[in-house]
Amino acid sequence: MLQWKVFSAAPHRMMFFGGLVQVMLALTFWFIELVCRYVFSTTLPSVLPSTWAHAFLLIFATIPFFIFGFLMTTYPRWMGGEMIPKKTYSLAFKLLFAGSLLFYLGLFTHKLLLMSAVALLLAGWIVAVYALWTVYVNAPSQNKKYEKVLNVSLLIAILSIISYLLWIPTQIDFLLLFTLKAGIWLFLVPILFAVCHRMLPFFSSSALANYPVRQPAWSLPVVSVLTTGHFLLEMVGQYGWLWLVDIPLLGVAAYHSVIWQFWRSFPVRLLAVLHLAFLWLSIALALYSVQSLVYLFTGEIWLGKAPLHALSIGFMTSLLVGMVSRVSLGHSGRALVADDLTWFCFWGVSGIAVLRILAEVTFLNQFISLNLLAALLWLKVFGVWTWRYLPFMVLPRVDGREG
Repeated sequence: MLQWKVFSAAPHRMMFFGGLVQVMLALTFWFIELVCRYVFSTTLPSVLPSTWAHAFLLIFATIPFFIFGFLMTTYPRWMGGEMIPKKTYSLAFKLLFAGSLLFYLGLFTHKLLLMSAVALLLAGWIVAVYALWTVYVNAPSQNKKYEKVLNVSLLIAILSIISYLLWIPTQIDFLLLFTLKAGIWLFLVPILFAVCHRMLPFFSSSALANYPVRQPAWSLPVVSVLTTGHFLLEMVGQYGWLWLVDIPLLGVAAYHSVIWQFWRSFPVRLLAVLHLAFLWLSIALALYSVQSLVYLFTGEIWLGKAPLHALSIGFMTSLLVGMVSRVSLGHSGRALVADDLTWFCFWGVSGIAVLRILAEVTFLNQFISLNLLAALLWLKVFGVWTWRYLPFMVLPRVDGREG
């Protein structure tokens, strides 16, 4: 009972715990799948193609644990609202965690069980988003521009999960395409950009002297419009015209890195990981833009999945490591200092991103699959990171305070 009291004392504890467990499960599953492919020339006996299970797990059943843990902590603080009740975030965690575990069992047994798992995840999502919405509606703050963006993205994510649930029995391509494209461009990219827009200048001003806090009001709606444009173009297969939105989006991302003075963050490791992670967004968008222009003139997908993995691993995963490490340290009563292990994990993620990008270059895979090597490095890096931070979720704060 005492241990449960500690574990359930704050939403980030439960959610980050679920996310860390799910990271290891999802990466282990994917590594085994790649071993089957590249070593034994076969695939795991799953009821759905493992690629689409892998994508769904990461977008909707792994990263969201960390997003909910962060937002359930910050929503009340940002808007001066009431804290989310323990019974509410506990219920959301239980549904999400049960659904994520059942997903693997269903994936290798029967579609009905898999659909039950997705339904459990959906229920957990609804409970979590409703809790955040309740804080949003009742909070006294008049400035809720960030929360508006976040709420819309979360609602679109719920629609995407429903779409996936319908795709499992019907196998209608449009449903799967909507799930994956909306999950990236209408859910994750807008949410993570909004969080960076809100938090990076704040974190920087608290760590650096004479730091100007710049949060351009125009960039949130512009990014929302451009990511929606990217989503729509991909939905209709117009890859040759993605540059029309990706180049402006690249300009917005690069502009923010410059006005946020990313180079000044280097002496402060815990701050540097966030700025360097955000830089990966510009790299990913540059790759998307080049790929689109090459496709426009040649009809070839020149870079393969390199832009996607620069975005998903380089930007999203690096930012995840930085944000979760910072919140875990601060809310466990520890100093906001990135030790050598955390620093190693961050650069490990960047190394994984580079490997996965290079894996799209055919001649570099002559002797060993860089894709498989990247997956192995994922397991190593996240195994170390989980070993470091998982105990923070179940042990009391070192300063004796509650939470």
